[in-house]
Amino acid sequence: MINKDFRALAPEAQEDLRRKVVRAVRGGMLQKEAARLFGVTPQAVCGWMRLRREGGATALRARRRGRPPGKRLANWQAAQIAKLVVDRLPDQLKLPFYLWTREAVGELIAQRFGLKLSVWTVGRYLADWGFTPQRPVKRAFEKDPAAVSRWLREEYPAIRRRAKRLSATIYWGDEMGVRSDHVTGTTYAPRGNTPAIPATGQRFGCNMISAITNRGALSFMVFRKRFRAPLFVEFLRRLLRQKQGRVFLILDSHPVHKAGLVKRWVAAHAERLEMFFMPGYSPELNPDEYLNNDVKANAVGRRRARDCDELIGNVRGYLRSTQKMPEVVVSYFDNKHVRYAAT
Repeated sequence: MINKDFRALAPEAQEDLRRKVVRAVRGGMLQKEAARLFGVTPQAVCGWMRLRREGGATALRARRRGRPPGKRLANWQAAQIAKLVVDRLPDQLKLPFYLWTREAVGELIAQRFGLKLSVWTVGRYLADWGFTPQRPVKRAFEKDPAAVSRWLREEYPAIRRRAKRLSATIYWGDEMGVRSDHVTGTTYAPRGNTPAIPATGQRFGCNMISAITNRGALSFMVFRKRFRAPLFVEFLRRLLRQKQGRVFLILDSHPVHKAGLVKRWVAAHAERLEMFFMPGYSPELNPDEYLNNDVKANAVGRRRARDCDELIGNVRGYLRSTQKMPEVVVSYFDNKHVRYAAT
């Protein structure tokens, strides 16, 4: 009977059993007979005999269990490394890395404290600190932190107060291009056998413009043409037809939004519509960006359109279904970057 609990024995007991088995075989017993007698596998007996031949009797000694001893960070050193990873990027610390990988953190530890740690040890430290691998969010170099702070502390609160006083509805607007070759997510396949996804070799696309409120309202247009001032004016006209009362529309500083034709049209409808502009290079502050991401992921990335008409139909159909689910639109305001606009 094979002893299935051999690995659960204490190291000293394992050593004693190995020596007994080897002694029996060296005394003339067949390896298979020794395996049966001592309740171990023939493979284990073969391995122990090889250890004895190559390393002598000392090779059968009990070995230390668990992680091998090594250098460790002191608590204050670990706290310093964790703070640097949160506050800085690798290139800011003159490290040859773009992202904080285990290798990059290990290099930082070596740079600061002269400790060479394996990537596995570094990974355990990161886990202990509550760090997880995450897809980073891109931020433009041109972004002005002071302008963002002013928007959050002063400008948007003033817009919100004025909208409340005038009973105006605040819409957040944005536009984006949609391409047929956009792919989202992963697909299962046998290991080492990369799957091929059937698709047309042609590339085509369309554009969409949308506006949402934190109450779940959604207005949109899907179109083939380039985004120009007359088309934007048409969207504004539709928006005012769909919504009674005053409308405050918050946008980015796209040139079309500030075109002369648009300014004149807005001025002519000043009693119904006002437009406001967010700080530049700060798309994460716009809740409508999360609708864009939703459309790309679910209307485009997971459905393979064969031509432009089908692509437009997929996008338009998805937006229409989203219009009927205001709770989905409201959920776009749950992201931490746009929670300030949720009330």
